[in-house]
Amino acid sequence: MRAIVCREYGPPSALVLSELPDPQPGPGQVLVRIHAAGVNFVDALLIGGSYQIRIPPPFVPGGDCAGTVIATGAGVTDFAAGDRVLVSPGIGAYAELITLAPVQLARMPANMDFAGAAVFLQANATAYFALVNRGTLKADETLLVLGAAGGTGAAAIQVGKALGARVIAAASSAAKLEACRALGADVLIDYASQDLRAELKAATGGRGVDLVFDPVGGALAEPALRSCAENGRYLVIGFASGEIPKLPFNLPLLKSCQVVGVDWGGFARRHPEAGRAVTDAVLALYAQGRLSDPPLAHYPLERTAEAIADLAARRIAGKCVIDVAPEPSGHRP
Repeated sequence: MRAIVCREYGPPSALVLSELPDPQPGPGQVLVRIHAAGVNFVDALLIGGSYQIRIPPPFVPGGDCAGTVIATGAGVTDFAAGDRVLVSPGIGAYAELITLAPVQLARMPANMDFAGAAVFLQANATAYFALVNRGTLKADETLLVLGAAGGTGAAAIQVGKALGARVIAAASSAAKLEACRALGADVLIDYASQDLRAELKAATGGRGVDLVFDPVGGALAEPALRSCAENGRYLVIGFASGEIPKLPFNLPLLKSCQVVGVDWGGFARRHPEAGRAVTDAVLALYAQGRLSDPPLAHYPLERTAEAIADLAARRIAGKCVIDVAPEPSGHRP
């Protein structure tokens, strides 16, 4: 099979398109032919050796994918050849084939295609887990989404709206904010040209926001935390800016708010049944038409390094998808 291999830590340009032996499903495993793989910011961190979890090279990166089951090992009864599935394996998605445990797989809704499925799970499950499990979002509360045009930010807009929140989207350009408007954001803030704190004060009548969804970190963190309402919750998702902020701990005291860490991947690994409930919830929202695909930039497998670099440099609004293998005809109702 063809696969993208990280042979040593470095920039995306160091990735190598290689031929690897085809994997075979062992007992209790499922073999999936990958049709599409999603690109995430964490991929750049993993191949650069700068993520919190270091995976020793060589390895095949890629945390999200969708495809078709082509074989099962002994003892597998939940899936059969021909099933259309999506999964977030963490690594291994930038390849034509992958073996997985059945518990990792989820069936795709009938109205979802492989490209949309490949970029769906990690972003939307992170958003749902953050807003519901960690942030206890209630209908009619005000949600601020930083980095709102990115993959997890766009998912947070849609999940927040599906849950009945008033959503304020903050991004770094007018074009990105137009994409946020299309996703249903109620208020738009360009933090490259506007004062974030002043705009939030105006948008909330001075009350502040109930929930902050922050995958960015850096210089935006403190003004966003200062803009929390009483009993607000500040959700720490990640640090796409490259800077881990150092927040004054007197602020949660003075604001009577909480700073809450969100680790969807770790939670799903430690609590697979609860993780499956989150997966089922976001797939149900999609099947009901309450979540939709973000704008997609398509790249072939041989241009995976370029896709990772473009996403990491924020040259894309929406998500990147790697078209690993042609999609069978007859799908996407």
